[in-house]
Amino acid sequence: MKEIKIIEVKSEIGAGTRGASLGVEAIKIASLDLKSDLFKKHHSVEVENVNEMLYDGTEQTFAKFIDGVLMMEERVCLEVYEQLYDDFFPLIVAGDHSTAYGTIAGIKKAYPKKRLGVIWIDAHADLDTPFTTASGDMNGMPLAMAFDIDNLENKVNDPRGETVDYWEQIKNVGIPGAKINPEDLVCVAVRDMEKAENYFINKFNINFIEVEDIRKKGAAAMASHALGMLDHCDLIYVSFDVDSIDSRFSTGTGTPVSNGLTVEEAKTLCAELCKDPKVCAFEIAEVNPTLDTENRMAEGAFEILDASAKSLATRPVLVV
Repeated sequence: MKEIKIIEVKSEIGAGTRGASLGVEAIKIASLDLKSDLFKKHHSVEVENVNEMLYDGTEQTFAKFIDGVLMMEERVCLEVYEQLYDDFFPLIVAGDHSTAYGTIAGIKKAYPKKRLGVIWIDAHADLDTPFTTASGDMNGMPLAMAFDIDNLENKVNDPRGETVDYWEQIKNVGIPGAKINPEDLVCVAVRDMEKAENYFINKFNINFIEVEDIRKKGAAAMASHALGMLDHCDLIYVSFDVDSIDSRFSTGTGTPVSNGLTVEEAKTLCAELCKDPKVCAFEIAEVNPTLDTENRMAEGAFEILDASAKSLATRPVLVV
């Protein structure tokens, strides 16, 4: 297998609730409590964040701190690109989920001619844009960035000036234009969507695996099904937001949602996905220990991360 490189992204510039930047350290503490050597065994690199911008406030109502988000997308993109170029497997531990777009952009920068599939395990579709958002929080927009969409058919906001300029720059991070195609996305456990997101999902008939499917058929079987949906892709990126876990177990995250996965289901799902040699990067995001009790969310997240890393260690290498 390729050697794992852990990329730490302690950023919460795209989140609506403060504290996600502390999630990386909370997961590392959980690894110590669970007596794991994961963070000792694998080298890590930290992407410099811009969280200090949060103290200045934002003037961008429909895309909060978009200037800082742009900086983070560029930095994450470059780090992921460099690790892939050096033949490492990027295992990304992130704060808020907005920087997942930087990961996607970095993969496409490294492999511009390869068709990239994305398995998005999340309670939310994250397909909002500055034109459709109700909150302005940019951790709800990374897939819209990746698809290079504005979704003007569902426009409710009128962003202008710098907001639009920054939005156009973000969509062109890494390489110009869209990084993925609608048919190359599989949404797993997504269950809290806004009207504009539903419109896009229905318009392009996005692949969906619901929590009920996993409960009935098993996490391993549905992992295989998700991979089968992307059989036509050359590479696959797996992005795991901890709010995909049921809110009974995921209090330590900014936007918990009921009727989600159990930790065991999530662990099996991610471990099975990471056995596939097409998977070129794995990411876990949105642990917020300020909302948690006894670091339980981080411990669950670490169990998922550790199981995924162990799967990576045993799989064959894909030549790209």
